[in-house]
Amino acid sequence: MLKSLLGSLLVAGLPAAALAGGDHSHHAVNQSGAVLSPENVEADQTYDILAAHVHRKGRIVTFHMTLKGAAGTSQPEAKGAFGGAGIHTYVWPTSLDPASVGFEGGKGVLALAAAIHPDFDDTPLFDESGDGDVGNDGDKWHSHWVVLTPNGACGAGSLSVQDIAEGAAPKMPATWPGVPIYIDSPGFSPVFDGPEIAINVAFDDPSIVEGMKYDGVTSALRINQNIHAPLACVVDVFDVASGDLSLPGEITDK
Repeated sequence: MLKSLLGSLLVAGLPAAALAGGDHSHHAVNQSGAVLSPENVEADQTYDILAAHVHRKGRIVTFHMTLKGAAGTSQPEAKGAFGGAGIHTYVWPTSLDPASVGFEGGKGVLALAAAIHPDFDDTPLFDESGDGDVGNDGDKWHSHWVVLTPNGACGAGSLSVQDIAEGAAPKMPATWPGVPIYIDSPGFSPVFDGPEIAINVAFDDPSIVEGMKYDGVTSALRINQNIHAPLACVVDVFDVASGDLSLPGEITDK
């Protein structure tokens, strides 16, 4: 059974599967202070979290996650339209204020996400496939900052990417892709290494992340069929590293 966002905190030892084959010393599961998660035999192994970890070296912050299976090898089925399109994600919810990366400050949970969605492209400044077209890369893994908020319109206890109300003009990061939700497309490339996914993020002022708390989540979102608010709802949670989204991890220095 998939672990619920409202479930109890799960305490896990180091999963033996993470130790098999190759040099994985840099993987999240082998880092001191990582948020460890037990194997879930019912989950898709590409989204079954074994560990989530965040560390800082100078102004570079590495967000990484170890999965039971090969990370990044699964994606949602294409629907052929923006309305109803599926999105799969690896997510690191944080305790940072959204203003720390350029959003209007205040409410919501700032999260870094690696995402894939074959039906649309939302990184208009970047050509992830290298084919000379910046508008056709939604089926390649890419990064986003998003602000998540509870949204009953997505279902009881559900979350969505925070919508921008019609006529409102909140502050957005310079690389906001122009859609009416709190999302940024900063261009940080997800890096895959077998069961590991990592995103390296540069901060002008690394002190911003001092004491930052975090968690790890794998999930599916869906674009509203009618393309109106709520635009992007979380419709399935594959796994939560902590078991209860309590952000128990704390950033460490390398």
